Amino acid sequence: MSLEMKQIIEGLLFVAESPMTIPQLARSLGREETTPIKEALGELLLEYEQMDRAFTLLEVAGGYAFRTKPELASWLRRSKRAPEARLSPAALETLAIVAYKQPVLKAEVERLRGVAVDGVLRMLMEKDLVKVAGRKDLPGRPLIYGTTKRFLEIFGLKDLKDLPTLEEMEALMGDLEPVVAQKAEGVLELPLQDHEEPEEPDMDDPDQGEELPETQETDTPKPGPYEPQV
Repeated sequence: MSLEMKQIIEGLLFVAESPMTIPQLARSLGREETTPIKEALGELLLEYEQMDRAFTLLEVAGGYAFRTKPELASWLRRSKRAPEARLSPAALETLAIVAYKQPVLKAEVERLRGVAVDGVLRMLMEKDLVKVAGRKDLPGRPLIYGTTKRFLEIFGLKDLKDLPTLEEMEALMGDLEPVVAQKAEGVLELPLQDHEEPEEPDMDDPDQGEELPETQETDTPKPGPYEPQV
């Protein structure tokens, strides 16, 4: 493997603002053949796994990116100057339900949480963590929700298969919210990147069903028992 190619790939990943995919690396290198790039990435992954450094190379959201190690989170947090992008416990729990149940109706999220989630869902969409994933084949064609690529990037996940199982979650923590908080430790507190505003549904379209109302990021209690299990 060409040492020069590995160094170039390493440099590209260092300066990239988001994970780079193999096709993106190939375009940056001016190459059509991706096999050498895959081999170089494989070597780099192995090298960084064996190195006792503060950061490592990971497969994240379908691409590759450098990330600081979770055990350094408490130290790195002290030196942050940018505003922290914290999520409230209500937002973390809602995000977890969407992640595990997607594609999921807002009504199902509200049933599991026992409260209205209009404002929380809107906030998660504004932070580019949740998106409208389509419409359910039900009367009124209600919206269904799922997580975004940005969600994978922030939580350091290669894909949704990397989410811990519900059984693992219950065994480790016994509660939905702390597991998500632990998964996000040292990551969710990083400033979120700028992004475009999510597209609003076209209300002139007769097929448009459920609309997210303008509400505050507060939960309005609904009747019914609280069901944290997802």
